[in-house]
Amino acid sequence: MLPFQNMSGDPEQEYFADGMVEDIITALSRFNSLFVIARNSSFTYKGKAVDIKRVGRELGVRYVLEGSVRKAGGRVRITGQLIDAASGAHLWADGIDGELTDVFELQDRITTSVVSSIAPKIEQAEIERVRQNPTNVPDSYDSYLQGLALASRGQGAEARSLFKRAIEQDPLYAAAHAMAAYIYLVDQAQYGAIADAGMRADAAALANAALKLANQDAFVLARSAQALTYLGLEYDRGASLVEQAIALNPNLSVAWLARCWVSVMRADAERGIESFEKVMRLSPLDPLKPFFVAGVAHCHWFQGRFEEGCELAKEAIQIRPHLQPFASYIVNSVALGDLPEARKAARRLLEFDPSFRMSGAAAIFLIRSAEYREKFLGALRTAGLPD
Repeated sequence: MLPFQNMSGDPEQEYFADGMVEDIITALSRFNSLFVIARNSSFTYKGKAVDIKRVGRELGVRYVLEGSVRKAGGRVRITGQLIDAASGAHLWADGIDGELTDVFELQDRITTSVVSSIAPKIEQAEIERVRQNPTNVPDSYDSYLQGLALASRGQGAEARSLFKRAIEQDPLYAAAHAMAAYIYLVDQAQYGAIADAGMRADAAALANAALKLANQDAFVLARSAQALTYLGLEYDRGASLVEQAIALNPNLSVAWLARCWVSVMRADAERGIESFEKVMRLSPLDPLKPFFVAGVAHCHWFQGRFEEGCELAKEAIQIRPHLQPFASYIVNSVALGDLPEARKAARRLLEFDPSFRMSGAAAIFLIRSAEYREKFLGALRTAGLPD
């Protein structure tokens, strides 16, 4: 599903069009008989003139959905067209209008039309089963979508405040609770902003609240599982929650990604590699792919496959220099006895992030096994990273 065009005439409404598409992608992914590419890959085409046949080849899909969203006052108009990527033939096209208060019903109508066009044997009972209305408060939904837009740009604090505003507007909005918790994880794991005890407690409270509100929602389960594992050190519970999420929605890339990193934190290399491979199939053009590759390099380090780990980490660094790929390369290089390469990578890491210190590394690189954790941190010290 390609990004929908924002036809509102207001660039500030871009978040709304993007959020609508993400929700429809999630709804489509709930059908076990469909394979749906994740948002992060489909959105690499945003703002570009696209060749539908090329999109089909690059993503390995048969059908492409494109369209537009117009939001004006209290009304929304969604147009969509479903195209056979191989032939270019239009299978379905429609324009749907409604009140902003009916936005989820409009999304359901789009989803049902698409599913009926490409999988007509799916019974109405399954269509009804996958329908979910996360909130009945339009303002809360709007705050949530604004939060998602800021989160995608790395503005964690601002995003979290919007998710909490969404909670204030609708205390029963489970996804808003889950995302407010998850942003603490992102700030620490990707940007080195170490969560203090109060932040970790807040994250745990938000995640637990989300689970109480929607324990059959795969997205909520996955985001909450990651937060509780990473910030709450609930390794076994996190692993159980991600398995529940995948059982509920085997096509949800967010669920598989949660399984990836929970597996890394548990030093479960085989499960981690399996999960990263699944994510990369669901989202082959994902801008976060260097982190996935670095995660596989972590798993190779657990398995003692240090040369393969180095190669993958080097590939990830070339795509996008970042803390995780550098760390993967360093620990695998130290394990191989190649200290010059490890020290060179450590210097490059400090060029990328001059504020990095070993005092914060234990919080960023959380591994359940004390043995692996000490080896990992010891390798970073050996490479010359400062205390």
